[in-house]
Amino acid sequence: MRRDDRIRLQHMFDGAREALSFVQERRRGDLDSDRLLVLGLVKAIEIIGEATYQVSESTRAEVPGIPWEDIVGMRHRLVHAYFDINLDILWRTVQDDLPPLVSALEAVLAKDEPG
Repeated sequence: MRRDDRIRLQHMFDGAREALSFVQERRRGDLDSDRLLVLGLVKAIEIIGEATYQVSESTRAEVPGIPWEDIVGMRHRLVHAYFDINLDILWRTVQDDLPPLVSALEAVLAKDEPG
């Protein structure tokens, strides 16, 4: 795997873990009253999406279990429709989609350990 792709996968992993840490002991209703939580989650998912966008096609082909296009699409939605973010979708993304992404990335990064 190319070095820059490994770095991008690490950024995806870090962003996903960070977003998950933001919602520990939180509930969906917290998004309605905590603007900082919303902004933190949006930014973390934007970072995941931007890093995903930068991963080469060859690495994407090597790691087929990651929904590459869905992640990039979510990033585009958050960046370009920032004024119309559906908080239910944001919450479901963090709760349902990020844990398996973290697991997949953890496995890929462990296999590709430098050294």
